[in-house]
Amino acid sequence: MKFEPLCNYLSNRIGAVEEFPFGPDVMVFKVSGKIFALISLNDNPLRMNLKVVPENGDMLRTIFSCITPGYHMNKRHWISVELNGELKDKNLRDIIDDSYELVVSKLTKIQKAELEILKRNNSHG
Repeated sequence: MKFEPLCNYLSNRIGAVEEFPFGPDVMVFKVSGKIFALISLNDNPLRMNLKVVPENGDMLRTIFSCITPGYHMNKRHWISVELNGELKDKNLRDIIDDSYELVVSKLTKIQKAELEILKRNNSHG
């Protein structure tokens, strides 16, 4: 997936915010203050970290050579995806969605309710 469509996809998750808390080289996407994706902008090809259920991370690393344990992250709960073209766009979107949903599932009831309000407002606008 190309960089611009990737950023658009990440930004379009309900409540997603793009930040640079680690400096200009790492683009971070958060929902309710919790990270669900990071893109290392200095890597060529780009590398992205995504949160995973440990068993899914193990499976994905077995299937795809472009997926490795999360660089600079908890290796059980994060994967790094080298965006070298091996992973089809649909597969990448699915893994991004899983990361986002995993983070959302851990939010408080109040944070989930706030996201639900955003979701409703977006569907009516």
